Amino acid sequence: MGSKIRQLLIIFFIQIWITTAQNRDGAALQALKEAWKNTVPPSWNVGSDPCRDGWEGIMCTNSRVTSIYLTSMQLTGGLPGDIGQLVELQYLALSYNPGLTGSLTPAIGNLGKLTNLVLVGCSFSGPIPDTIGNLPRLIILSLNSNRFTGSIPASIGNLKNLYWLDLTENQLTGNIPASDGIKPGLDMLTHAKHFHLGDNQLSGNIPPQIFHSNMSLLHLLFENNKLTGPIPSTLGLVRSLEVVRLDRNSLTGDVPSNINNLINVTEMFLSYNKLSGQVPNLTGMNVLNYLDLSNNKFGPSDIPSWFSTLKSLTTLKMQNTNLRGQLPAALFEIPQLQNVDLSDNQVNGTLNIGLNPSSQLQRVDLQTNNIADFTQRLQYTIGLILVDNPICMESGVTDKFCSLPSNTTTSYSTLPNNCIPTPCGSGLVSSPNCKCAFPYTGSFIFKAPSFSSLGNTTIYESLRLSLMTFFQKTQMPVDSVSLMNPYRNLDDYLVLNLEVFPSGELSFNRTGILWLGFVLSNQTFKPSKDFNTYVFIAQDYDNFLSEVLVKGGTTHKSSNTGVIVGSAIGGCVFVVLLVVAGVYAFRQKGRAERATQQSRPFALWDPASGSGGVPQLKGAKSFNFEELKKYTRNFSETNNIGAGGYGMVYKGTLPNGQLIAIKRAQQGSTQGGLEFKTEIELLSRVHHKNVVALIGFCFDQGEQMLVYEYIVNGTLKDSLSGRSGIRLDWMRRLKIALGAARGLQYLHDLADPPIIHRDVKTNNILLDERLVAKVADFGLSKPLSDANRNHITTQVKGTMGYMDPEYYMTQQLTEKSDVYSFGVVMLELITARNPIEKGKYIVREVKQSMNKSKELYGLHEVLDPTIGLSSQLKGLERFVDVSLRCVEETGNQRPPMSQVVKELERIMELVGLNPGTESSSSTSASYEVSGTDYNHPYSNDSLYAYSGGFLPAKLLQPK
Repeated sequence: MGSKIRQLLIIFFIQIWITTAQNRDGAALQALKEAWKNTVPPSWNVGSDPCRDGWEGIMCTNSRVTSIYLTSMQLTGGLPGDIGQLVELQYLALSYNPGLTGSLTPAIGNLGKLTNLVLVGCSFSGPIPDTIGNLPRLIILSLNSNRFTGSIPASIGNLKNLYWLDLTENQLTGNIPASDGIKPGLDMLTHAKHFHLGDNQLSGNIPPQIFHSNMSLLHLLFENNKLTGPIPSTLGLVRSLEVVRLDRNSLTGDVPSNINNLINVTEMFLSYNKLSGQVPNLTGMNVLNYLDLSNNKFGPSDIPSWFSTLKSLTTLKMQNTNLRGQLPAALFEIPQLQNVDLSDNQVNGTLNIGLNPSSQLQRVDLQTNNIADFTQRLQYTIGLILVDNPICMESGVTDKFCSLPSNTTTSYSTLPNNCIPTPCGSGLVSSPNCKCAFPYTGSFIFKAPSFSSLGNTTIYESLRLSLMTFFQKTQMPVDSVSLMNPYRNLDDYLVLNLEVFPSGELSFNRTGILWLGFVLSNQTFKPSKDFNTYVFIAQDYDNFLSEVLVKGGTTHKSSNTGVIVGSAIGGCVFVVLLVVAGVYAFRQKGRAERATQQSRPFALWDPASGSGGVPQLKGAKSFNFEELKKYTRNFSETNNIGAGGYGMVYKGTLPNGQLIAIKRAQQGSTQGGLEFKTEIELLSRVHHKNVVALIGFCFDQGEQMLVYEYIVNGTLKDSLSGRSGIRLDWMRRLKIALGAARGLQYLHDLADPPIIHRDVKTNNILLDERLVAKVADFGLSKPLSDANRNHITTQVKGTMGYMDPEYYMTQQLTEKSDVYSFGVVMLELITARNPIEKGKYIVREVKQSMNKSKELYGLHEVLDPTIGLSSQLKGLERFVDVSLRCVEETGNQRPPMSQVVKELERIMELVGLNPGTESSSSTSASYEVSGTDYNHPYSNDSLYAYSGGFLPAKLLQPK
C-alpha cells in the first residue's frame, strides 16, 4: 500500500513540476510580448498557451518552448531578462528586426541548451555580456550588423562546440582575446570554422597564440578594423584556411615568410595596411583565385616570378606596391584571369600580353607606370589603361588605352521566363514569371567571391537556380527569385539585391517570412564556393498576406447601379449567344485539329525526305510551334545559347518555371532530320540522372525541334577551358568522371536496346547546378540490335582526337569505341588540353611523359595547374592507369564501361569520398569519313593536319 502511495506522490509532483515549467515558459513569452510593445504576430493574442494555441514563430517539444523564430516581424523594444526562464530553448532567431534595441541581457547565459543565437540586423547596443560564455552547446553565434560596443568577451573561448562566430559590423573595441592560462580566448575554439570580426574598431596587435596547428578555421575575416603590429607568423600554421581578409587595418612589418604554407587559401586580402619589406613569395599557393596586396609600403621589388605560376588566379590587385621591371606575357595567359591592377608602380619596358591571353580577361590597369611600348598596340580586345605612361606621352597619341574609361555599371537582372511583364499596382512587383506580388527583398553581401568580373551572367543564373533548388527542397512557398544590380562596395564586397516571390498568393504570410528570414540569416542556404561566405540583410516586409486581404476588401455598389447594369446585359444576351455559338464551333474545329496533332504528331512525316521512316517514340511530349515560340520569346537573340551542324539552340522556360533547351533544326537540313529522328527515338527510351533528359519535341509547321532539360553550367569543355568561371579541383573532376562513366554504362548495359553514343567528348558532357555530369547529344548514336550485338559496320563519324582508331580503320563500331573516347575525356580532365593541339596528341603526350617511379607518374608538366598540384592528389595515378587502359589500340584490350565505373568508385573511396553521392570552344570538330583507305588517324603525319580541328578536305566534311 505504501509503495503505491509513493508512486502516486511521485507522479503528482512530476505533474506539478511540468505544469510549473510550462507556466514559466508561458509567463516568459508574455513578458516578451509586453516588452515588444504588442508588435508580435497577431496569433500571440490568441489564448495563453503558446504551444497549444499555435503562436507563430514558437516551436515546442513536450509542451516546452524549444525554438523562437521571429525574423523580419518588425518587432520593437528590448529583450528582457525573462528570456532566461526558457531553459529548454535551443534556437533564438530574431534577425532583421531593426526596432529591437537596448542591451543583450546577461540572462541569456541561463539558456544552457541553446545551439543557435542569431540576431542579425537588429539594433542591440551596449556590451556583449560575459555570460555568453555559459552556453556550452552553442554552435552558431551571429550578432553581426548591430550596435554592440565594448570588447569581445574572452568567455567566448569557453564555447567548445562553436562553429560560426560572426560579430561583424558593430562598434566593438579593444584587443582580440587570447587565452593566457587564466582567462579563455578565441584560440581555444579549435572546432570553429569561421571567425568574422570585420567592420569594427578592434585595435592592438593580433595575438600570435590565437593561431595554431590544431585549429580548423576556414574563413578569417578581420578586415576594416584598427589592428596594428605584424601579421603573426603563426598564421602559417592554420593550413585549413581558405579565405584570409586582414585588409584595411594598420598592420606593419614584413609579411611572414611562411604565409605560402596556406596552400588551400583561395582569396587573400592584405591591402590598405602599412606592410613593409619585400613583396611576399606566394609560390605554391596554386588554388589562389583572388589576391589583393595593394597600397602597402613594400620596398622596391622586381616583378615576382610566381605571378605566372598561380594558374587559378582570376584577380591580381597590386596597386602601389613598389613593383618594377617588365611584366611576363605568361601572366596574361593564366586561364581564368579576369582583372589585373598594377597601377602606381614602376613597371617598365614593352607590354606584351601574349598570343593567347585569357578569354576571360576584361581589364588591365597599368596607369602611372613606365611602359614605353605595347606589342599588341594595333590589335587587342581587353580593357587596357596606360594613362600616365611614356607610351601615352608621345605627341598626337589617340590610342584608347591613353584615356580613362568612363565608369560603367553592370545592369544585370534576372530576365522574365518567356513572358511579358504587366504593369502592377502600387507596391507590387512583376516576378520573373510575370505575376504581380509583394516580394521579400534584401541584399546578399558576399565578402570573398572568387571572381571579379561583374558581367558573367552565368554565375548569377547559377546562384538563382541554387536558391530555387534550395527553396523547393525545403518546401518554402516560393514561386521564383530575382537577382539584380551587382556591384562592389568600398570594402570590396560583392553586393547583389534579391527578390523572393510568393507562390500562389499575392504576398507571403508571417510563417513564410519568418522561415525565409531564418534560413538566410542562419547560413542554412549554402551558395557555391565561387561566392563563398555571405551575409544577407533583409528589408522590412509590410505586406503580410492576412493584412493584404483585409486592405483589399470588396466595395459594394448601390442596387440601382446593379439594376441598370443588369438591364443592359439582358438586352445584349441574344447577340452574345449568337457570337458564342460561332466561337464554340470554331474552337471545336481547332480542338479536333490539335487532338489529331497530339495523337498523330508525325502524320506529315515524309519517309522520302532522307530522314528515314516515321520515328517510333516512347513517352516524349509533343509541343506545337507556337508553344515553343512563346517559351523562347519568339526565338529571340537573347535566348540563343549556341549553334551546331543541327541548327540553333535556344533557352526557354515552360509555364511551370522549368528551364529547357531547344534544338531547332535548320530548314531543309537532311542531316538535321536524321539527327532529329535518331535522338528522339533513342532518348525517349532512356532515363538516367547522368543522361540529359529529353522532355519533348516539335514536328509542326515544317519545324523539327528537340526539347531538353536546360543544364545551367554548360559543357565540361567550358569549365576545363575556364570559360564558365567554374573552378574544377581534383575532387570535382573525379566526381564528374564517375558521373559521365555511369551515364555511358547505362547506355551500354541497361538501355533497351543498348546504345553506342559514337561522339563522347567534353563538349557533349554537361554539368548541372551541382556539377553532376550528364551525357548529351545523341545525333550520331547507334542502337545495338540482337542481330548485330557485337558491332555495327557503318560509315565513320565522330570527333577526331576522341575517335577510336580501330573504328576509324575498320568501320566497325562497338561499345569499346565509346570506351576509347571516354579514356581521352579522362586525360583531358586532368590536363585541360585539347586532344589534338599543335600537332601533339594527348594520349601520346601522356604516355611519353610518364614515369611510374615518380610521384604523380612525373606528369607535373602535363597536368592542369588548377587541379590543385600543391595538394595531395590521391588516386590520380590509378586514374591515369584506367584512362590508358581505355585508350588501348584494340577494343578487346579495353575494359567495358561497367569496369571503368567500378575502378572510378574505388578511387573515390580511396580519396575519402562516397561514390554513392554526386554534387559537386574546342579545337576538335565532328566529322564524317568517306572512302575505304583508312590509315591510323593519330600517326605523326596526320596530327599536324588535325591540329586546330581540321582534317584533309578529301576525307571529311563538318558535322
